[in-house]
Amino acid sequence: MTDDIEKDGRPDQRLSFGEDSDAPKNDAKARDVAEPGDIAADDDPLDDLAFQPSEAAEIPDNPEFSNAPDIPRKLSADQDSRVSAEASEVLLGEADVVREQVLAAPKRAKAAAAPTQLKAANDHKGGGIVPFVFRLAGIGFAIAALSIISAAGFTAWYLNKLNQDLPDYSALAEYAPAVTTRVYAGDGSLVAEFARERRLFVPIESIPDHVKFAFVSAEDKSFYEHNGIDFRGIVRAQLSNITNILRGRRLEGGSTITQQVAKNFLLSSEQRIERKVREMLIARKMEKAFTKDHILELYLNEIYLGNRSYGVAAAALNYFDKPLSELTISEAGYLAAITKGPSNYHPVENEDRALDRRNWVIGRLLADGHISQEQADEARAQPLGAALAPPLGARDWTMEYFAEEVRKQIVDLYGVEALYDGGLAVRTSVDPRLQRAAGNALRRWLVAYDQRHGWRGPLGTVEIGDDWAETFPANIEGLLDNRTLSEDLAPWRPAVVLSATAAGAQIGFADGAEGVLPLEQMSWAREYISANDRGDELTSTASVLNRGDVIYVEQAFSLPAAPEEGAAANVVAEEPVLLEGVYALRQVPGVNGGLIAIDPHTGRVLAMVGGFSFQLSEFNRAIQAERQPGSTFKPFVYSVALDSGYTPASTVLDAPFVAPGVDSWYKPGNYIEGRYYGNSTLRLGVEQSRNAMTARLAQDLGIGRIMDYVERFHLSDKLPRELAISLGAGETTLMRITAAYSIFVNGGKRVDPVVIDRIQDRTGKTIYKRDERVCLTCNPQQWSGQSQPQLADLREQVVDPRTAYQITSILEGVVVRGTGSAVRRVTNKPMAGKTGTTNDYKDAWFVGFSPDLAAGVYVGFDMPQTLGQSEAGGKVAAPIFADFMVEALKDTAGIPFRVPGGIRLERINAKTGKPATPTDRNVILEAFKADSTRGSGLANEDLNLDPLSAAPRDEEDDEDNLNGLY
Repeated sequence: MTDDIEKDGRPDQRLSFGEDSDAPKNDAKARDVAEPGDIAADDDPLDDLAFQPSEAAEIPDNPEFSNAPDIPRKLSADQDSRVSAEASEVLLGEADVVREQVLAAPKRAKAAAAPTQLKAANDHKGGGIVPFVFRLAGIGFAIAALSIISAAGFTAWYLNKLNQDLPDYSALAEYAPAVTTRVYAGDGSLVAEFARERRLFVPIESIPDHVKFAFVSAEDKSFYEHNGIDFRGIVRAQLSNITNILRGRRLEGGSTITQQVAKNFLLSSEQRIERKVREMLIARKMEKAFTKDHILELYLNEIYLGNRSYGVAAAALNYFDKPLSELTISEAGYLAAITKGPSNYHPVENEDRALDRRNWVIGRLLADGHISQEQADEARAQPLGAALAPPLGARDWTMEYFAEEVRKQIVDLYGVEALYDGGLAVRTSVDPRLQRAAGNALRRWLVAYDQRHGWRGPLGTVEIGDDWAETFPANIEGLLDNRTLSEDLAPWRPAVVLSATAAGAQIGFADGAEGVLPLEQMSWAREYISANDRGDELTSTASVLNRGDVIYVEQAFSLPAAPEEGAAANVVAEEPVLLEGVYALRQVPGVNGGLIAIDPHTGRVLAMVGGFSFQLSEFNRAIQAERQPGSTFKPFVYSVALDSGYTPASTVLDAPFVAPGVDSWYKPGNYIEGRYYGNSTLRLGVEQSRNAMTARLAQDLGIGRIMDYVERFHLSDKLPRELAISLGAGETTLMRITAAYSIFVNGGKRVDPVVIDRIQDRTGKTIYKRDERVCLTCNPQQWSGQSQPQLADLREQVVDPRTAYQITSILEGVVVRGTGSAVRRVTNKPMAGKTGTTNDYKDAWFVGFSPDLAAGVYVGFDMPQTLGQSEAGGKVAAPIFADFMVEALKDTAGIPFRVPGGIRLERINAKTGKPATPTDRNVILEAFKADSTRGSGLANEDLNLDPLSAAPRDEEDDEDNLNGLY
């Protein structure tokens, strides 16, 4: 290549192609000619042109370059690299000229070629469309591919984001749900349940196969085959959702059992795509971490099955009152049927729909091969047989007060969370048969007392019209809310008076039914004026009831006809017959009370009723009411005397008595004012409840000694140190005084009332046991003739067992000859007890016992007021005690009270306390301590003598004497 640099240092303005140039040459000017249109309008062919000494810059040929100066195709390789700045500027300037020409040339060439191209297109009849279509297809494919790649990338990013924020499912490996605490009676029957939700956990091994497969067939038949997600199920669900949307039904998700477990345990139930995706992700992870059986165990113990039932075990009890092991195929089919919507398949309100759904589940079991055709036919033929369990809490109205006391004690021991979520098994002391007897006896006699004092008016008055059947249910709800009505008073029913005439009233019920209330079924409802006064006899129903009055009624029954004169003695009386559509007027008593029954040897509470209705008043009068016990306190004063050298035959003067009191002179009087009986034995003082002689005896003993005994018997923590306490002026509770009476009959041992025997946690481990005695020989592997184990008696000896028996014998006389004769009239079994009545007849008591059962009854107004003249303990409380004891002891033998060693029985005159003479008629066997000075012991003929009726009594002795009941 020749030297292109002039001597003055300026480069030659002509650029020539070097011999090693790759550009093609023509014969004339050695330049390539570019075809028009090869360069796009927005392309700059010089963008990549670089003037570097060691590199060649190629420039495409173009006819438009013909007027441009010659430009060398390649710079000389040996060109001096140190070109002056001036030469560089010349080169750059010429390059700008070339750039402008290059940019303008394609536009001119394209304009010139347009007519020629149009003609070519016409000549080839569309031959140019094919490349265009291919180009469009390529563009579409590229867009689609880009979209797919973008979607896949976004999906991967989104899933990764959700995956990093998933709940921790590992905790499900050690699933410990909140489980219902269940309270059991002493015989093992269910008393009450405490929980926020009904839950029972059962391991998968203990769930019968037909129960497991019923849910699998109904909810996820491929459960044992898929890996957590059933895509075919999802597709089916979405197709079904088209119909669901049109019918306004709940949308389906096509979830597997694994997905449902993920949702129920770890996610919410909101219908959002994000929740569904998270559910799928967790389901896949769970399938890798857990076995199928573990996942199914979680599902069957967590699934909601209506009526606050979570899990199949709780539902089996709530709908069929059965454990899982006893469920039939038909019953299991119903439980699996209601998973789709418990309210849709309600066993009462939607029974037909429930039956159809149950039969569908049975069909699925058959189709999946889990049952035979014969089993399926038999299951379909069964009635539904499902019913609703009572609400959480006590299972029976008689148990409500007892269950509440148990609940409070559990909270005190372990707290609220343990009670409602801990799944405790609590074995209690209550005897269901005795509990029902106690509840019925208390209600019966409270109603009897209330009806003796007249009608206080309706529960309320509502506006009614022709549509009363539609509006009355709402009225009832309002009365229930403010505790005017109660749901635990069945068979009583609330009714509204539709019309009232002289002969009777037409009444209506919440279900739209009607009935008749005749005048003769409300004859007791004379107007209440005061505790001692009532209005005139009823002659018209309209004088008592008006249209719109809300009342309680009970279905009436016909009284049995009296036996005809001369009928055989063994003729069985007719049973009362319920009168269809005929009702009797009822009234919730204004008075209230309590009854408690205790095992006197252990202190176990066998029955406890704290009032007429728990739903109307939760105040437990058996435990919480602190009231003056009246004359039921006297046996404790007399036990002090017997321990101080007195005997039951010792005499004390019954005469006017005055002693200094706190604010004035203390002047106790007997029941009949102004009447006194002179010297009387201690036995008579208790049997006839003499006040004046008891106060005189207490003064002789000293208030300090009496207070000491009060503490021994745990009667009260705050009795005043006054002589008046000898007549029951202090305060105690029914439970305390009944437990104290138990000491008399059990040989002088103190017992503390207990309602809970044992508590186990959810695993069956005993965490509380009331009986702390240790028995090393109680659990031998086999019997080999060893003797019966002997347990230590840890009870504290409160009083001399001989003194305890003497008081027992005296209290037995109260029932036979004294103020408790209402008890004697209904039973001939050995019974002992004491009446009690406070000033102005404000409180009525009876506390007593048989050899193996102690019971106490209290009756009074919650806001103390008089019960009415002569409404004493022997009239108000003693019949309740007698009614209860007759039912409680009907199947037991009438064994006598146990006589401890050191007691001798001696014939005495019951009135004078002196040794009996051959001419005495009122003779009894009195109990004396062996070391006392009276008498020389029993003669042989006296060993079989009835100590309470050894000789005939005068006719006047048979009359009730309620003297001194304060």
